[in-house]
Amino acid sequence: MIDNRRRQMRRALKWSAGLFAGFLVVTQQVVTYGSIIQVDRFFSKADHPHFHGLSAFIIRRLDDLGLRSISGIALLLVAIYISQRFKTWRPINLGLLSFIALNVVVGGFKFTLGRTKPRIGLDVLHAGGMSYPSGHASNAIFIWGVTAYLIYRYAHVDRYRGRLASAGVGALSLTVCTVSLLRNTHWFSDLFGGLLLGGALLVLIIAIDRYFPSDSQLH
Repeated sequence: MIDNRRRQMRRALKWSAGLFAGFLVVTQQVVTYGSIIQVDRFFSKADHPHFHGLSAFIIRRLDDLGLRSISGIALLLVAIYISQRFKTWRPINLGLLSFIALNVVVGGFKFTLGRTKPRIGLDVLHAGGMSYPSGHASNAIFIWGVTAYLIYRYAHVDRYRGRLASAGVGALSLTVCTVSLLRNTHWFSDLFGGLLLGGALLVLIIAIDRYFPSDSQLH
């Protein structure tokens, strides 16, 4: 059992490191104004639709799915319910750890790079902006991913539903990114980097949980 957990941990760490390495490559491209900037400019200069009425309301609500306040509240509610239902503190602990990791890691890169938003028409670093990496993209894949994982892992959901939840997180993440491009609120590289960083954190959190099982999992 211990050897199996070690193999799982090594495999997860490789995936997490690979995703983080991808994020660093994107970051290097952003910092050095590499070829990915051409992709950023392509999406930024494209014609962006103007939404009104009901369509504008729906688009904004879809965009809100990437907010920390929305995803964080959902994660907290799920963690509290599962903790009370199955008599274990682990979901709450993992939820808090995930939320702290998100704010420290993603927030740290945002403050350090200070990239401006595409809507102002300038791509400038260290200008007090908060564009890179996209918090919406990171939130969507990381926090919603942890929420789905807690339901699958601790609420004893079958594997089929677990796969559906994973597919749902992927669809939600792509939706948030697509809406951000349509509204021109983020550069493409912001979103791509945010997905990679959020994915790396998600895999790492899951690996930690599986390597150090709680009493409820052992029994």
